[in-house]
Amino acid sequence: MCGIFLYRISVRDAGRSGERSIGKHCGIFFTVESSQWRQVNFYKNMSASASIESITLPSAAKPVCAESWQFQQQIGHISRQSAVYFAGTIFTALSGYLFKVYLARALGATALGLYALGMTLVGFLGVFNALGLPQSAVRFVASYTVLGKTDLLRGFLVRSTILLLVSNAVLGALVVLAGPWIASHVYHTSALNPYLAWFAVIMASGALNVFLGQVLAGFKDVARRTVISNFVAGPLTIVLTIVLVQGGLRLRGYIVAQVVSGCVVLLLLLVSIGKFIPRTVSGQLPLLEQEVIAFSGIALGVAFLEFVMAQADKVLIGIYLNAREVGIYAVAAALVAFTPIVLQSVNQIFSPVIAELYSSGQLELLRRIFQTLTKWILGLTLPLAAAMIVFAPAIMRIFGGDFEAGWAILVIGTLGQLVNCAVGSVGYLLLMSGHQGTLIRIQIVVACVMVLLNAVLIPQWGIIGASVSAAVTNVVSNFWYLRSVRRKLGLSPHNRGYLRLMPAVATAVMLLLAIAKMLHSFHPEWMAIVAGVFVAYAGFSAVAVLVGFDEDDRLIAGAVWRRIRTTFGGALA
Repeated sequence: MCGIFLYRISVRDAGRSGERSIGKHCGIFFTVESSQWRQVNFYKNMSASASIESITLPSAAKPVCAESWQFQQQIGHISRQSAVYFAGTIFTALSGYLFKVYLARALGATALGLYALGMTLVGFLGVFNALGLPQSAVRFVASYTVLGKTDLLRGFLVRSTILLLVSNAVLGALVVLAGPWIASHVYHTSALNPYLAWFAVIMASGALNVFLGQVLAGFKDVARRTVISNFVAGPLTIVLTIVLVQGGLRLRGYIVAQVVSGCVVLLLLLVSIGKFIPRTVSGQLPLLEQEVIAFSGIALGVAFLEFVMAQADKVLIGIYLNAREVGIYAVAAALVAFTPIVLQSVNQIFSPVIAELYSSGQLELLRRIFQTLTKWILGLTLPLAAAMIVFAPAIMRIFGGDFEAGWAILVIGTLGQLVNCAVGSVGYLLLMSGHQGTLIRIQIVVACVMVLLNAVLIPQWGIIGASVSAAVTNVVSNFWYLRSVRRKLGLSPHNRGYLRLMPAVATAVMLLLAIAKMLHSFHPEWMAIVAGVFVAYAGFSAVAVLVGFDEDDRLIAGAVWRRIRTTFGGALA
């Protein structure tokens, strides 16, 4: 009989700059009949001369099966990386809000308007300048790494970078040469012309940074990418902007700060990626595989469709209604977009895991991870979504009395996003498993349906019609993705364990309704909203721990608790 134990061992390694002790929680096979230990997935940087010096086991050592050990390892990695991404997103959102207040006061509406026009042009061309390669990086870097295809990995990275440099050079020249005509005839201002070359540089550095960031995601190091992109680039841009604007450069200073920050990020990403690439150099670099080219083409089409779907409702509102309605809708839509933040955080690291497990044929492990992650995504989203629905009018009033009229948009959009979170990472499952053709066919149909619904409902129902259209297409596309995942991969995110969440959901909703009744006793109202969110999460978590956890949930919770206890115990010791 044998099993896997996850305990601390001590190693003597004489092959790395002299002897040194290494402590790590590792997987160790123990065979009772022969009383022999065998190392499993051991410390990746050990030399061949390293040997096990001692093994420390608790008094009640319980073995777990290999799949459970792999499951715990993958879930632990995903949760840690997602937590860093989540923290980076929150940090960027808060610092970005304060920074925008400073920019508005320091630069004024005219300068910010010019910047917005320039970034609109960059944003449109940004749909095409990446050539679909960032998504390819997530899938194929993960796949090549797990299969040990080092030459193909190096060829992909080098040739993709060259393609990006060429495409951005061409589009950058287009910005510089055709930009003055666009500024004069489309934007009706020539004041944008002196900044066009800088916007071309921003576009190029942005494309390279997105690609290299996705390469790091393919290596399953989203945390490092988040530190560079959020915790380094953001503050650096803010500090440089303040220095240059106060020095008299104004809008040019803001743009130059972004260029400098982008170059620093580019350098840091290159250094980080270099640590993952083997140093062995073989012959000529292989060409990009046909599968990579086809996948990138599909990813480019998906990006274009997502751009169309993101802009169609706002454009049609502007055509049929007025600027005031566009403003209300834009604020509500931005709040709705925050609802699936847990799903977005998980997707950043789960997508390369999908590619890795699918490439290695571990579909049963993929199914188990998919189900557990989706349940946790939904559970962590439900209290926030319930708070946004219950406090919708009060949330919209934070932005001013005129915006309260958009509370229904917030409710409808949040309900649509709940469906998105309830089915989990179904779109990425199709994309990262080689079924990108199915994904783009669904998106083409959904994009056409969304434009048609907007054209019909906006003249009749106004901005509520736009929100209904967005929610309907969100629900339809996600259920269609789910059906395709079940049919092509045999995977489903749901099991009976989801029913155990119902008491926790009911508890959170009742607590929110109780606080909502006391809303007018809070001054300002946002204090009630914040209190409601905290109370809802506390109530939901308490009930979920008591009645909502299954075996996998307890395994994850136990691993988290052991890590917390070890971390703080070591700190106190």
